Amino acid sequence: MKLNIALLILLISLLSACGDDVLPKPKAMLRLEYPSAREGELETDHFSIRYNETARLNAEANSSFRLDYPLMKGSIFINYKAVNGNLDKLLIDAQKLSYEHVVKADGIYEEPIVNESHKVFGMYYEVKGNAASQSQFYVTDSTKHFVTGSLYFYAKPNYDSILPAAVYLQEDIRKIIGSLRWKE
Repeated sequence: MKLNIALLILLISLLSACGDDVLPKPKAMLRLEYPSAREGELETDHFSIRYNETARLNAEANSSFRLDYPLMKGSIFINYKAVNGNLDKLLIDAQKLSYEHVVKADGIYEEPIVNESHKVFGMYYEVKGNAASQSQFYVTDSTKHFVTGSLYFYAKPNYDSILPAAVYLQEDIRKIIGSLRWKE
């Protein structure tokens, strides 16, 4: 008898708990907030650039350095090489490096870089898809200086997940390219 009463109470409480209609939850959007860029300047023996000071600057040599973004688990690698009659080889190597990502990429967007007043010429590559590098670039004055740069994340490439960070860092790369000035 006590078991029947307990089952009856359980049944009544279960039925009375179902009062409102079930509504689906709205789709949520991921909200990522990155710090506002604080501009700093880097001077090397060969060129100067403006960069986002929220990145940690790691100079590996006077001709090679890295901007680390720990919050986004990514880095922008920048390398300098002198042009000594080897401009064709430097251009081929830079273009080859960019197109090595075609295998995994959904597409590569090319943007020519032409700043005649400061003698900065080159190409910017934006890679779409699950490639190892989301951006690459090279710039030169065509006579003395050659700089390459690339963006890498310290995670397995998953384009949907890294896209917000990639867009943020690609904007930093464009600012670096736009601020680059050669030293004579």
